[in-house]
Amino acid sequence: MPKMKTKSSAKKRFKMSATGKVITAQAGKRHGMIKRHKKFIRDARGTTTLSAPDAKIVKGYMPYDR
Repeated sequence: MPKMKTKSSAKKRFKMSATGKVITAQAGKRHGMIKRHKKFIRDARGTTTLSAPDAKIVKGYMPYDR
């Protein structure tokens, strides 16, 4: 059986933690900062972990990063 391919878009956007959780950047910070509250901009810094249902989908895209 040949190897499965990893989705190129997924490997650019997501990273796996040591415990197997999926790490991604916070959403909503690409544009339109002028209309966002300062608290939202502060809270959306850095990275976050995906919810369990979303993480299950992303793990299917990256079969060898578990």
